[in-house]
Amino acid sequence: MGGYSKFAWFYDRLTDNVDYDAISKQIDKLSARFGGRKNILLEIGCGTGSLCEKMSGLGYDVIGVDASQEMLSEALDKKYDSGSEIQYLCQDMTELDMYGTIDVTVSVLDSINHLDDVESIRKTFERVSLFAFPDGLFIFDINTVYKHREILGSNSYIYDLDGLFCSWQNEYSSDDNSVEMFLDFFEEQEDGKYQRFQESFKEIAIEEAEIDRMLKETGFEILAKYDGYTDEPVRENTQRIVYVAKKIR
Repeated sequence: MGGYSKFAWFYDRLTDNVDYDAISKQIDKLSARFGGRKNILLEIGCGTGSLCEKMSGLGYDVIGVDASQEMLSEALDKKYDSGSEIQYLCQDMTELDMYGTIDVTVSVLDSINHLDDVESIRKTFERVSLFAFPDGLFIFDINTVYKHREILGSNSYIYDLDGLFCSWQNEYSSDDNSVEMFLDFFEEQEDGKYQRFQESFKEIAIEEAEIDRMLKETGFEILAKYDGYTDEPVRENTQRIVYVAKKIR
């Protein structure tokens, strides 16, 4: 996984349409529905800490983990502003190392798709399982093959924000259903000129049956799967599957 050095500065502006309030409330509802303890919550791939702040506000003792120092720097700024007691750790999720057991582990906004390959996903599931409290919950989302093939594809996107212009180009590979993303940022400087920054990263998409198998092999029981952060079932055209799994061994 890359460091997302400059991307971290722009991430919140580019994802301003993400309803973290709704996502956090749905995670809290799913945790309660399936017997999760409202105690220690770990978010892997926490990025700039937006969801961590929401979950902390809902009464969880939150730990946020991300491999990017730059992302965590933004998260720490939010922690300073809010006065929350969130603990942030710079760790690759494939090498997760906690001090104790975790009651609920979450991962949102296709963070798991950003892992390098299937083996990295398996390693992440193994590490989450290792530190999960007996009967602890693992709630995460993952972009589907359908979304990569039919929605993201090799499409281009333009973001024209105040003082920031972003060109986003995708390259889809049918070999492994991955999407490589190339971003060009043009940020307005104090003198009115624009400075260019470039970033690129890749997302992989794994068939649902493969995710199911890896969860079971790493000690989880799948309790439910949803079409995004709703109570609707997974369909053929589901773009994001939300999993609820429980540690059983």
